[in-house]
Amino acid sequence: MTERRAAVERETTETKVRVALDLDGGAVQASTGVGFFDHMLMQLGRHSHMGLDVEVQGDLGIDAHHTVEDTGLALGFALKQALGDKRGIRRYGDALVPMEESLAQIALDISGRSLLVYEGDLRAGMVGAFDTDLTQEFLNALCRGAGLTLHVRLLGSGNAHHAIEAVFKALARALGEAVTLDERGGDEVPSTKGVLN
Repeated sequence: MTERRAAVERETTETKVRVALDLDGGAVQASTGVGFFDHMLMQLGRHSHMGLDVEVQGDLGIDAHHTVEDTGLALGFALKQALGDKRGIRRYGDALVPMEESLAQIALDISGRSLLVYEGDLRAGMVGAFDTDLTQEFLNALCRGAGLTLHVRLLGSGNAHHAIEAVFKALARALGEAVTLDERGGDEVPSTKGVLN
């Protein structure tokens, strides 16, 4: 089996992003300059059982929007690169995760088709330096970069911190399941079309 790893660097006038990803595990660390976002990326790495190293320098003097969106894109690109032609993966993943009073449900397909369906009310506001609206921006960018079809349902959300954390943990568990190698599928691409791109 080839190593399922990728390293991506993305630099614009607004951000400089470096992402290293190992689908089969490893250390997890994140340094974006946005503390709550770092915390969410750590949850994503740990609960997916993937190795993840993210380092970002962004225009935080404006706000965190570019930092979060560009991180999502770069992480998506890394995921797509690490998966290669997607032979042998389970392809689909889903999870239902509670975080105290909050409850998030995610279903995803590593299909090559970028689509985010996001349902749920997340109170507008800030969690530290993180605007709650950036949750959806990150997810949308991740879908575009990786070619994911992603359905997110926030079924309960009293506290914004808990709600966003439930979403990231559910995403992690669903993604970890989808990238897992499925012994039953052998070395086949999990599609009747023979390709996933």
